[in-house]
Amino acid sequence: MPDNVSVRVLVTGANGYLGSAVVEALRSDGHDVVGLVHLARTRVPHGVPVRAADLLDTEALTAAVQGVDAVCHLAGLTRVRESFADPLRYFEVNVGGTVALLRAMAAAKVRKLVFASTASIYGTPERQPMSEDLPDRPPHPYAVSKQAAESVIAAQSATGQLAAVVLRLFNIAGGADPDPTRIVPRILAVAAGDSPSLAINGDGTAIRDYVHIDDAATAFAAAIAHLPDPGAYRRYNIGSGSGTSVNELVAEAARLTGKSIAVEHHPAAPEPSRLVSDSSRAHRELHWEASTSDITKILRDGRAAQAVPPIS
Repeated sequence: MPDNVSVRVLVTGANGYLGSAVVEALRSDGHDVVGLVHLARTRVPHGVPVRAADLLDTEALTAAVQGVDAVCHLAGLTRVRESFADPLRYFEVNVGGTVALLRAMAAAKVRKLVFASTASIYGTPERQPMSEDLPDRPPHPYAVSKQAAESVIAAQSATGQLAAVVLRLFNIAGGADPDPTRIVPRILAVAAGDSPSLAINGDGTAIRDYVHIDDAATAFAAAIAHLPDPGAYRRYNIGSGSGTSVNELVAEAARLTGKSIAVEHHPAAPEPSRLVSDSSRAHRELHWEASTSDITKILRDGRAAQAVPPIS
């Protein structure tokens, strides 16, 4: 698909942290965007039409995808610890919901899909940075459910009825992140005086790849602009390509805010010491770059968002 072609795109999960950013990125690229929501508009940008449907309701989804050219599928469950407690729900929503959406798209003859997946599917590879040719070793039910959804999408693409791009996202951060369990909101909550201390498992040397929410969103716009022909399936890593430790995050947040950030060390958890992306395939084939993902900007934007009341 040429870069300058405008298409009508349905974004599932448009109320979400990433979904609302993807809506804005697609609009900035000149696309006509429709948001799919479960009940009602909350974070969907004003001026964007919304359609309501449950992800497990194929009939409602079929009505929702009418008249669109492509779908960005972001709706789903995403919390690792919760997936251990209720794995059946994660498979029901993340896999069953994807199957229902693909059935709806097939019925409506919508043949283009970009899917939000997770780099956690790789598990703990020794090779760093992590490229797309690594084997899958999903370590928890959430990752397994996303891997299964990818497999369903690949199988549907193989029938010739679908052109699909899967984006395996690393750690999205920055902006108005509503998830208080993620590391950047937790650090900023301590800096703002809303939390007494930051609990860290281990010594704080674990290194992760943080990609700014805006860069993650533009990856979806880039994927829409470079969708393959029906019958083809492509997968890309979306990360900054840089690693930052928890200790480095804390030190930079303290420098930016001028606040002391109390840290409470807990016993080390069984987790990888380093997870960093190789996103060169996305750079090369999608013409996408992580241009705003330095950790200073991520923290600064997260702090600025703290002062903005949520959209209601």
